[in-house]
Amino acid sequence: MAEAHQAVAFQFTITPEGIDLQLSYQALNQIYLSGVRSWKKRVSRIRNRVIKGVYPASPSSWLFVVIAILATMYMRSDPSMGLIAKIQQHLPLSLHVSLSAQGQTMLSALVFSTLLWFSLILALRFCLKLLLSYHQWIFEQHGRISNTTKVWVTLLRLLSSRKPLLYSYQTSLPHLPVPAIKDTLSRYLESVRPLLTDPKFKRMTELANQFESNLGNRLQRYLKLKALWATNYVSDWWEEYIYLRSRSPIMVNSNYYGMDFLYVTPTPVQAARAGNTITALLLYRRKVNREELKPVRLHVHPSCERMFNTTRTPGTETDVLQHWQDSEFVAVYHKGRYFRLWVYRAGRLLSPREIEYQVQRILDDPSPPQPGEEKLGALTAGDRIPWSQMRKQYFSSGVNKRSLDAIERAAFFVTLDNEEQGMRGEDPAGNLDRYAKSLLHGKCYDRWFDKSFSIVIYKNGKSGLNAEHSWADAPTVAHLWEYTLATDAFQLGYTEDGHCKGEVDRSLPHPQRLLWDIPSEAQVHSSLAVAQALADDVDCHVFPFSEFGKGRIKKLRISPDAFIQIGLQLAYYRDRGGFCLTYEASMTRLFREGRTETVRSCSNESCAFVKALEGSSACSPEGSQCLFKLASERHQNLYRMAMTGAGIDRHLFCLYVVSKYLGVESPFLKEVLSEPWRLSTSQTPVQQIELFDLKNHPDYISLGGGFGPVADDGYGVSYIIVGEDMINFHVSSKYSCSETVSKTSVTFISV
Repeated sequence: MAEAHQAVAFQFTITPEGIDLQLSYQALNQIYLSGVRSWKKRVSRIRNRVIKGVYPASPSSWLFVVIAILATMYMRSDPSMGLIAKIQQHLPLSLHVSLSAQGQTMLSALVFSTLLWFSLILALRFCLKLLLSYHQWIFEQHGRISNTTKVWVTLLRLLSSRKPLLYSYQTSLPHLPVPAIKDTLSRYLESVRPLLTDPKFKRMTELANQFESNLGNRLQRYLKLKALWATNYVSDWWEEYIYLRSRSPIMVNSNYYGMDFLYVTPTPVQAARAGNTITALLLYRRKVNREELKPVRLHVHPSCERMFNTTRTPGTETDVLQHWQDSEFVAVYHKGRYFRLWVYRAGRLLSPREIEYQVQRILDDPSPPQPGEEKLGALTAGDRIPWSQMRKQYFSSGVNKRSLDAIERAAFFVTLDNEEQGMRGEDPAGNLDRYAKSLLHGKCYDRWFDKSFSIVIYKNGKSGLNAEHSWADAPTVAHLWEYTLATDAFQLGYTEDGHCKGEVDRSLPHPQRLLWDIPSEAQVHSSLAVAQALADDVDCHVFPFSEFGKGRIKKLRISPDAFIQIGLQLAYYRDRGGFCLTYEASMTRLFREGRTETVRSCSNESCAFVKALEGSSACSPEGSQCLFKLASERHQNLYRMAMTGAGIDRHLFCLYVVSKYLGVESPFLKEVLSEPWRLSTSQTPVQQIELFDLKNHPDYISLGGGFGPVADDGYGVSYIIVGEDMINFHVSSKYSCSETVSKTSVTFISV
């Protein structure tokens, strides 16, 4: 194989005359350049660690402190108040012998200056942490800012005036506080009041009171002990017990998807779209590695170091997230074959045109799949325990291990799909629904669901992604995907005939076919059957709503998110004739290692509005408006409380975990955590609106993404607010439940 020969730097053969050594100078040069690139990255990481370590000061500020101390000493003044002299007395004897008195004084001044510099940095970091612990600004009404918040904004701007790196704020963020158990229980009871009859609510109140007076305080003490030494008392348990310990398929149940532009496909050439998309993703990875992305003010940027070169490996009891420092290739799937596609050569990132050229080689490759290769990806779509057993039995050594390592160590996974997708043809609405299902589960074997994310490039140039959930939440992937779409369409661009720009080095080695030796396909077919049954049961509907958007909602002085959430309560009531426990994801990025918290959107106020609107007795317009305003204000307050660490569900979840560790049962916690979320909702935030010029390019509107239903008899609703005049909804449910129909439920939103 040509690529195998080019990978060898030297060859030797033993002859009667001796050893015949042949060096490949081209290969040695590539090894040298790759080594230089690797060392540059190491130096860059060390430099970034130093800059982050002294933020909000700068490394150069040390020199300023030294000069200031030496200048005051030159003016016959002692800024140290005798400390320099004490340091000089405690210098090692060898320095007293080798240095003059003036040299000893200079060295002592340098030591004092360095200690003073470190003290100032610690003081600045402490002040920054205090400022970032102030959250009252969230609760203030728009246009009514208190003097305290104005002072806070001024001080924060002064302390963070230096351009921060991506993770500069990380160590200055406060730890997530543990709420008082009494407050959490009170908020919980208030959240379930509209869902329970009087006798059931009385019973739940008694359970909560018993829990608080007996077991609750004991569990709370253990939780506070954890919060003292843990960076975040929720995140590690949430990742492990909610995601990694789940033994059911992650396809549909956990993984989620993101879509391409709604109206535009930048190029119809599949290989070209893949070339630009892969390039944009690798440029984003470079920014993450160099920490060049701007952190969002007041909280850390939603990027994650585990975004690339990461996979979820299956285990018997729990899965494990594996992350590698860097990878110079991506894994590609096409028509049942797996390839390793190198995207760097001699330390240089290939141009988009070169990556297109390599992708086209894969598309033109006529070789058939090896036995057992075509549907191998179904192992990642089925139950986790069979996949773990199969991995140990057949993928722990030999050619299978090498090929599996190539997939798992790849920067990310790429599927070159042989179907066409998007809003097209005579049935655009139906095609959008099929597009969503394709990204959510595909054929159940043509995605690698364990990878941190997989990119899908369709035959007609449409694209999308499928993301694994355990390593980070949707805003992280949304930020990546926004950058990718914008870079692809507006920065990299295409030629008039739809190909990538740039030159091609046609001496590039062919992409490498990954080899497999699968002695038994029984488990592959078994996992595929489980995944196929799950996929066939999912009902997806994508609904671009363009009658009005946030522009019109804001004129009413109402939060767009609150407006949509109340609308969803109304739609569910019209669909099912009642209310249900509603989950809305909010971020806790104001705290170190914060992930998500639940906003229980079904409140007394929202139910009162819906009942008044749908009741038999007509409600006056003024009365409805008043109830709607109360409901929206209540929702905003619930969202703010969740963001600032005063949520309900993460606290109760951690108390439940502690009870399991202690081996004690709590009827209250058991009942709370078994309650189904029949309406699970999430907003996909638009975080980099500056990347998209919707005035000059109004068709470049993102469709957002979605996820599968959480409950068998419930709905999963994702929505993205695009520009001023559009809201895109993604609704999922299960065909097996006769009471849920995704398309019908969304119709109620627009009524």
